[in-house]
Amino acid sequence: MAEYLGWEDYLTIGVYFVLVLGVGLWSTCRSNKGSAHGYFLAGKNMHWIPVGASIFASNIGAPMFIGIAGSAAASGIAVIIYEWIAVYFLILLGWIFVPVYTSCGVFTTPGYLRKRYGGKRIRIYSSIFALIGFVLFNISIEIYSGGVFLKQLLGWNMYLCVVIILLVTAVYTIVGGLTSVIYTDTLQTVVLLAGSIVLFALSYTEVGGWRGLHDKYMNAVANETLMNKTFYSCGLPREDSFTILRNPKTGDIPWTGSLFGLSTLGLYVWCHDQLIVQRCLAAKSISHAKAGSILGACLKILPFFLYLIPGMVSRILFPDEVACADPTTCSKLCGNPAGCSNMAYPLLVLRFLPTGLRGLMLAALIAALMSSMTSILNSASSIVTLDIWRVARKRASEMELMIVGRLTVLVMVATSILWLPILEKVQGGLFWFYMQSIRSYLIPPWCMLFMLGIFWKRTTEAGGFWGLILSLVVGIVRMVLDFTYAAPLCGSGEVDERPSIIADVDFLHFAIILAVFTTICMVVISLLTEPRPERKLRRVTWWTRKDKNFPDPDTEDEEEDDEEKSEKSTQKEGSCMIASKAEEDENTVINEMEIQLPESKGSSNRLKTLCMMWMCGRTGDTRQQSTWETEDTHKQREKDLSFEEKPFWRRVLNISAVIIIIITTVLIAYFN
Repeated sequence: MAEYLGWEDYLTIGVYFVLVLGVGLWSTCRSNKGSAHGYFLAGKNMHWIPVGASIFASNIGAPMFIGIAGSAAASGIAVIIYEWIAVYFLILLGWIFVPVYTSCGVFTTPGYLRKRYGGKRIRIYSSIFALIGFVLFNISIEIYSGGVFLKQLLGWNMYLCVVIILLVTAVYTIVGGLTSVIYTDTLQTVVLLAGSIVLFALSYTEVGGWRGLHDKYMNAVANETLMNKTFYSCGLPREDSFTILRNPKTGDIPWTGSLFGLSTLGLYVWCHDQLIVQRCLAAKSISHAKAGSILGACLKILPFFLYLIPGMVSRILFPDEVACADPTTCSKLCGNPAGCSNMAYPLLVLRFLPTGLRGLMLAALIAALMSSMTSILNSASSIVTLDIWRVARKRASEMELMIVGRLTVLVMVATSILWLPILEKVQGGLFWFYMQSIRSYLIPPWCMLFMLGIFWKRTTEAGGFWGLILSLVVGIVRMVLDFTYAAPLCGSGEVDERPSIIADVDFLHFAIILAVFTTICMVVISLLTEPRPERKLRRVTWWTRKDKNFPDPDTEDEEEDDEEKSEKSTQKEGSCMIASKAEEDENTVINEMEIQLPESKGSSNRLKTLCMMWMCGRTGDTRQQSTWETEDTHKQREKDLSFEEKPFWRRVLNISAVIIIIITTVLIAYFN
């Protein structure tokens, strides 16, 4: 398909790459990347516009082009509920969850769990779960979908396409931290919106507006389907194609599952997942965090126009390929016997857009892939450094944390590349479906852990941990059964011999069951175990978020706190020291490198040293090295986490939140 691209398209792509890399490197000069506070939370100085744009860009990746457009081409508009329901959760994020997270001064959501429940096993378990999820869900689907799209557009080897993009994203993610990620996300959001709006406007006009879309879509059937009655029922559009809330039994996305089961998944993704929460934690104030979440919520309305409608138009324009129903024919066309609806968006870009605009849309795809990957890499870096490395290395210096964070990005990039051969053996359409179902088997317990922790002070560490373990067993059993018993292909004539727990219980309905089971387990075990002392619940629940005192450290963490204070004291005594006395020998070479730049070695050696310090996050000025998560930084925390919003802006934000909720509700009701 590369023959569809002209030199103008390649020029557009090249300019985009240079622009993104330039913005990424420029933003590294604006951040205090020599400290954990600056690198992982952008110095907590982000404006609401970059915060909101980054929330949107972090979630909009190649799977949205492939998944939403493909699902819309196959079954209509119901898939948009995944996007529109996020509006409610983003408002909850800004108004309910961010105030709790910021009140206790955490960098990561696993860090919040440690402060709320105490101990280390929940924090470490949640960190490992998040990293596994990044590899299995986020990174894998991103690089697979993006690689397939780029291979179709450019005709290049999929490995080459993915490696180039990963290397570019890794450069500014490693060097600049969250600041670079957020600034480049803002740029990429603009590119995404520009390219997608152009394609929407042209394609929507082509089919004659909404009425033309409705009539033509309901008659968009492949010629082979019309001639072969065996697959007739499989190749026809669904009767409820233009309905969002569908029948609980016969609907492919039942309304009971989309409203209740999807709520447990959505709450975790938008309110508890480090990938999204980290953006709001980087905001300069509560007001900016709220405004950023509102902007993100407004942008989540747009996928209906940007991806869903173009996917349906693609079925109208190219029914023989997009609406393929015969497994043999589909295998020849796209290599997937389950159907070729995932080709909907790429085909529309390649065959419908004029030269030049194709390059813009390819740049939009690259923007989606890069923005998601940078967010994933930075979040993974934060979790490994602050929630795993800090447990193993309690007295780690600031420089050590910076190096570990950067090395984590490199490891995640290498893992992403090594994962490609496995993904190539998995059929793309089935993989997208299983990604959604697997989330429903694993995520609801974590959602309930956060919800109970924030709203029920009686929840204990034992209740939370063993509730997670028991629910994990139940979820894995369902997941194994789901993989063992595959659903027969439509029109194959095979009898559905799957167990009723799989055949009759949709994965979104199972998410409801698992959430209820988890809640019962956590509540019962918590009531049977000793409650957490009130002094350790300060600022970690919704009811105690405004407590003037911070929670007392856990017994097992007291030694760590003492060591951190000792380390800070050592840093004050020695202006060129970056670690405690116990690590003096380990860091002697580094410190000497920073303060000794002998002129005898010439300017080239000094330049090398400065470049190395820049890459490692060192500034040469120890006064810029911030402390973090220590009890003697309360004054700075109080300044950062102030709940005293200006009355005028508080009213404006509250009214804006109500308006966007009403608009979303009206849209869902209108298309029901």
